[in-house]
Amino acid sequence: MAGVLFAGTGLFAADGNSTHATGVSSARQPLAITNCCGNSTNAVDNTTPTNATTTPTAVYVPDLSHANGPLPDGILAWDELLKSVDVPASQSQAHFVFNVTNISPDNVVVLGAHGSCSCTVTELPPLPWTIPPGGHGQVGAVVNLEGKSGVLFKAVTVSTDKGSKDLYLKITILPPVIPTLTDAERTNGVMVARADRQAIFKADCATCHAKPGEGKYGNALYDAVCAICHEANNRAEVVPDLRNLKTPTSDEFWRTWIAHGKAGSLMPAFSTAEGGPLNDMQIATVAAYLKMAIPSQPSPAN
Repeated sequence: MAGVLFAGTGLFAADGNSTHATGVSSARQPLAITNCCGNSTNAVDNTTPTNATTTPTAVYVPDLSHANGPLPDGILAWDELLKSVDVPASQSQAHFVFNVTNISPDNVVVLGAHGSCSCTVTELPPLPWTIPPGGHGQVGAVVNLEGKSGVLFKAVTVSTDKGSKDLYLKITILPPVIPTLTDAERTNGVMVARADRQAIFKADCATCHAKPGEGKYGNALYDAVCAICHEANNRAEVVPDLRNLKTPTSDEFWRTWIAHGKAGSLMPAFSTAEGGPLNDMQIATVAAYLKMAIPSQPSPAN
């Protein structure tokens, strides 16, 4: 019976005579081996069938027939439906995060979310967002507070293939904290202002008298940069009490005083044209607020 032995790159028959592969290396092509019957066979076949098929991945397609209605109970569970936050008057945004869990046996697809006004922006994962049974995630919201004051109520509507849900936001904008000055600090401030009434918008003084008003309007702006002097508990005697003025007031009256102040006094000019921090729109909104909040007093009788 004929046999085959391997040695290096050659083949040795049982009689000891060697034979070599011709033209190609045995390491690159299947090696032809003669079996005991004299038939040639390949030891290795690394060829890959060209007609192999791939099973496509199933894609979940939501049923939108109930998308326009309210979301029934028992589908999504929220950590809270109303969230409240207190923010300082200097803060320009309020941030909220609602946690949600799918407690139903089916997928829930979040199609989108929108705020009740343009100042409320929602934050979601990429849409459409599919929440599997038992899955959870977060719905975020950011409310722009520029020019606002007091207590605000906003809403966010989350739309899904099973219906929509309203989430509610409450923002309490805290009144500005008016710093308490010592008598020595107050006296020094008056001396500086007498020398240069615009000094309160420069150096360290700008931290209290200019920067807090950036981006604010109306009531919020008054609270930020005017109340520090005119509403202070220990208001300096040289600072007038705006709520007890002995002269008639008007929109033009307030605009003039805010924009230009009064030369030779401590009242600075807030207009940017005269070195102050407020633009024309800001001045107009503060004047409108004061006209509404402080009714004009009649001229004193002679």
